[in-house]
Amino acid sequence: MSTTEYEVTGMTCGHCEMSVREEVEQIAGIENIDVSATTGKLVLTSATDLDDAQVFAAVKEAGYSAVRV
Repeated sequence: MSTTEYEVTGMTCGHCEMSVREEVEQIAGIENIDVSATTGKLVLTSATDLDDAQVFAAVKEAGYSAVRV
């Protein structure tokens, strides 16, 4: 298992969290998604190492931007 944390800019509410979750859960290999508008964090647990570019693209599709922390 691998855990990766990202900081997401622009999330303000539960709807924001849901939008990010819906896009990110389409990435293959993700076991668990923890997203919080309050902290601005996205924590992903996966069976293998994630491709940051895929995560960034999914977050962008949801309307936000992310950086790995």
